[in-house]
Amino acid sequence: MSDNDTKKTLGLKGGTRSGSVKQSFSHGRTKNVVVETKRKRVVVPKPGSAKSGGGGAASADPSRRPAGISDAEMDRRLKALQAAKAREADEAKEREEEEKRREEERERRRAEVEAKEREDREREEALKAKAEEDERQKREAEESAKREREEKAAQKAEASKPTAAAAAEESPAPQKTFTKPDAPSRKGDRDDRQRDTRGKGRDDNRRSGKLTLNQALSGEGGGRQRSLAAMKRKQERARQKAMGGGENREKVVRDVQVPETIVVSELANRMAERVADVVKALMQNGMMVTQNQSIDADTAELIVEEFGHKVVRVSDADVEQVIDTVEDKDEDLQSRPPVVTVMGHVDHGKTSLLDAIRHAKVVSGEAGGITQHIGAYQVKTDGGQLLTFLDTPGHAAFTSMRARGAQVTDIVVLVVAADDAVMPQTVEAINHAKAAGVPMIVAINKVDKPNAVPDKVRTDLLQHEVIVEQMSGEVQDVEVSAISGQGLDELLDAIALQAEILELKANPDRAAAGAVIEAQLDVGRGPVATVLVQNGTLRQGDIFVVGEQWGKVRALVNDQGERVTEAGPSVPVEVLGLNGTPEAGDVLNVVETEAQAREIAEYREQAAKEKRAAAGAATSLEQLLAKAKEDENVKELPVLVKADVQGSAEAIVQALEKVGNDEVRVRVLHSAVGAITESDIGLAEASGAPVIGFNVRANAPARAAANQKGVEIRYYSVIYDLVDDVKAAASGLLSAEVRENFIGYAEIKEVFKVSGVGKVAGCLVTEGIARRSAGVRLLRDDVVIHEGTLKTLKRFKDEVSEVQSGQECGMAFENYDDIRQGDVIEIFEREEVERTLA
Repeated sequence: MSDNDTKKTLGLKGGTRSGSVKQSFSHGRTKNVVVETKRKRVVVPKPGSAKSGGGGAASADPSRRPAGISDAEMDRRLKALQAAKAREADEAKEREEEEKRREEERERRRAEVEAKEREDREREEALKAKAEEDERQKREAEESAKREREEKAAQKAEASKPTAAAAAEESPAPQKTFTKPDAPSRKGDRDDRQRDTRGKGRDDNRRSGKLTLNQALSGEGGGRQRSLAAMKRKQERARQKAMGGGENREKVVRDVQVPETIVVSELANRMAERVADVVKALMQNGMMVTQNQSIDADTAELIVEEFGHKVVRVSDADVEQVIDTVEDKDEDLQSRPPVVTVMGHVDHGKTSLLDAIRHAKVVSGEAGGITQHIGAYQVKTDGGQLLTFLDTPGHAAFTSMRARGAQVTDIVVLVVAADDAVMPQTVEAINHAKAAGVPMIVAINKVDKPNAVPDKVRTDLLQHEVIVEQMSGEVQDVEVSAISGQGLDELLDAIALQAEILELKANPDRAAAGAVIEAQLDVGRGPVATVLVQNGTLRQGDIFVVGEQWGKVRALVNDQGERVTEAGPSVPVEVLGLNGTPEAGDVLNVVETEAQAREIAEYREQAAKEKRAAAGAATSLEQLLAKAKEDENVKELPVLVKADVQGSAEAIVQALEKVGNDEVRVRVLHSAVGAITESDIGLAEASGAPVIGFNVRANAPARAAANQKGVEIRYYSVIYDLVDDVKAAASGLLSAEVRENFIGYAEIKEVFKVSGVGKVAGCLVTEGIARRSAGVRLLRDDVVIHEGTLKTLKRFKDEVSEVQSGQECGMAFENYDDIRQGDVIEIFEREEVERTLA
């Protein structure tokens, strides 16, 4: 670089350096390029030049500080620089620590992997050693067996040779005896070594890769290994054989219960035998059956005896023996509340009286103010004593429900209205109470009315052998008023006194037993039964059987609508968890297992079917013909009944069966609990019957099907209206009654013969009137000899419609000519009158 070029370059002294570089290209071309190099200025503070707290060289020397930067800004920049350096130092330290931690983690993992690989190698070596040991034992066993076979063969051959030949060949024989086993031994060793080599190669190929714990335990990679149980069985057999045994253990003889029919698998279970063995035995006896098929008692007895067991024949009814019927000990009995049933005639104030006791309003919830269901309630008196009340309906259709109420009750409160005295259903209630053998308390209600005569009630009760205390009898009587509350305390005291006399006790610490007061099919909760617990304690989760149904207690609801976990004696509760709707009056029993409950329910259902079939079947051909002939003359009104609860359905069916006479009757095709469904509509359409819903409604598909098929659905909430409507409909099937009204008499004075007409009677109307459209009878000596109609009625020569009394006329009978002078003609009209059922 020349001096001229240096002088031409502008810039600070020492700031940049310039020079030229010679570049070479292809084909010998070159080029000079000017290059400038900048140097960075380094500021070094002079010692002692800083002012006030380490301001630095720049702040001490304003001439070397960049233009426009103050002392404070320069201090801030220096502090920022120092902070950055400190951060960099911290980050470098953290990086070192992180790297150190990672290195430690790598070392730990490496150690774990090495330890695992070491364990795997040790496990593999152990398995290999075990396999080699097994192979060696197997080889030794084979060699010993082979040696034994050869020795036996040699001994047999020696024994078969002649004595002389044996003596001649005596010297070489030992050579064979001692040398022959060695040869195969050496050959076997060579084969074993070759086999070990081949096996080793296969093992290496099979065990290539890492051996996992699952593979080692399952036997993969090490060959199929015998299980520990198999080894134990083998050792046990060897021990028995060494003890000279192998003898079988003594067989256990069992008592096997055999019902009328039994499933093969169940029979094997009762004998404690294998199902396959039982099936095999049946096949050997010529019966090709599977384990799920049933066999009869005789075949089962044959199989049981073949297996060496004892047969115990039982009947199907024995399934009910599992129900606990033990007698309670006196020390286990505890006092229980009395069950009080309120009975009486309809509208005598039973429910209102109970409301006054309970301080509730139940009447308003019943349609028409009439009790349709049995209600169960618990009441606590002022003295703290619990009383359980059953409110039964008073209508005549609910006779059977009242009978059930009397069967489960301890005390009957007979409600009689003071202004109405004893009525027919009052007498029924008295008979039910007497039949049940329970004490009675007479509550004379409505004594606050002006026309109330309580003494008339007491007098009327004497006719039915009910003598109250005021009549020197033993039956308590209390005058009460459900409206004013008069006498309620006296009534409760009378009930408590009667309960104290009865000394009612029960054992709460046993399996529960009770009676179904009412049952219904609830849409949201399924089948629900109102149960009065009579003995024991019913708990949530108990398995029970009730009538033909069974279930497990899913929930218990008391009379206040609250959920409870248990119910003791004399406590009414709603039970949820049934598999079907039971009948009102069925007995509930708690059993141990679901299998027992199901078996009992199935037996009861089958027995009920057989009973119904036997009741409905005619026993002879003559009875069938007589029944068919009887049915020809009887018209039937078919109906289909659906109700909200079982008791109402049963009461409606009983009421409808009483409707009719010898000509017409009501036939209930089907009655059930629950809403009206589409299947009900199909049944009604097929039989031409209306559907009657009592406190239930039809669902949407059923309504659509009814509209499409023209099936009538009638809804009712009061049993009076239902029975009256059905009675009116049945009355329409009655043939109309024909009544005869006598309108006149005529006497024949002369008989004329008219050509083309026949005999014509000249008559004198002696009484009433003669009409041509009326019917006539010909009387001779007051005996009817002909009944028919008039062919002609003339007055003089004119045809007339009627002739008044005292006038003469001419009459001719239709298709009858035997008329004589002096005969009397009786003239009458027929009138059809519609009949109704009483």
